[in-house]
Amino acid sequence: MNPHAQFCPNSTCHANNRTDLVNIVIHSRKQRRYKCTCCGKTFTESKGTAVYGLKKPELFIITTSLLAHGCPIQAIVATYKLDPRTVANWQQRAGEQSRRVHEHLVAQNQLDLAQVQADEIRVKTQAGILWVAMAIMVSTRLWLGGVVSERRDMTLIRALAEQIRQMALCRPLLLAADGLVSYVKAFRMAFRSSYKTGKRGAPRKLPWPDIAIVQVVKQRQGKQLTIDRRIVQGCQQMIASLIEQSQGSGGINTAFIERLNATFRQRLAILIRRSRALARQSSTVESGMYLLGCVYNFCTYHKSLRQLLLVGSHGRRWVKRTPAMAAGLTDHQWTIYELLHFKVPIQRQSPKRRGRPPKIYCSCGIS
Repeated sequence: MNPHAQFCPNSTCHANNRTDLVNIVIHSRKQRRYKCTCCGKTFTESKGTAVYGLKKPELFIITTSLLAHGCPIQAIVATYKLDPRTVANWQQRAGEQSRRVHEHLVAQNQLDLAQVQADEIRVKTQAGILWVAMAIMVSTRLWLGGVVSERRDMTLIRALAEQIRQMALCRPLLLAADGLVSYVKAFRMAFRSSYKTGKRGAPRKLPWPDIAIVQVVKQRQGKQLTIDRRIVQGCQQMIASLIEQSQGSGGINTAFIERLNATFRQRLAILIRRSRALARQSSTVESGMYLLGCVYNFCTYHKSLRQLLLVGSHGRRWVKRTPAMAAGLTDHQWTIYELLHFKVPIQRQSPKRRGRPPKIYCSCGIS
């Protein structure tokens, strides 16, 4: 038990969510409980994690690992004699934990993205068709996030573009997508900054400099496939420089996001084509997307990210890395246990003021 890695979960305590204070002590080693010396409240080690309140946390971790590697719910139910509703509830719980981890460690960071590729996946569910739009950082293979919607429209693409915008530094950036027209408008609207002139009215929106947008349009006529690579915005010299910086060699393509889509379809049972493991609700698809996205970022080694390490005068070995390690978000490979036990600090919200606003008096006593 390490009390220095814990923080007080009490929202009314002034030391809430703070790990820089020495206010947590061990209360009971047998029950694995801690105590906050500021407020006097005790809490368990699993408070604020995905395993809090579960009677079978070991089985929950095993089930989550199987779900994140393509095992359908029916196989887990038949193997461990569980209720299907229990497995579905555990999947929602693991997905919610993964969403919090992604928003805390990935979405709140500012990265030099260099090149981002975006695409959509068509998902068949029992209630109809859903669309999952996702994006990837090419240089580190980091999954940047995704959005689930019932329609493949401007609202879906704009939500994805805003997620990319929140993580991007204002530096040269190449945005690659397919032939959907909504991408161009969504990227141009997202990558703008407010410029205050001091005049009344809404501030002006100025576009970011050095933003390049390319599209890869594929058309199939019979057995013949034609690929049209279009430069919508940006100069060819800057695009070539960004491609060399992010992927090393090659030209304009969307191969990296397409490989990521194939990984998601392979390792998430509800995304497999012509499968009987269909989802009933959009929340199931969203929870599965976040679960697999975090497992892909933090728990899975990527062969293309390994680095050569020279040992001695003649020895050498390859150092494996995950996308999160390549992006500098962590220094080691996570396990499923570590992902589900990670504590995400909860942002404190000030209570809403009720009633009339208080009167403000000046020094002369006039309100």
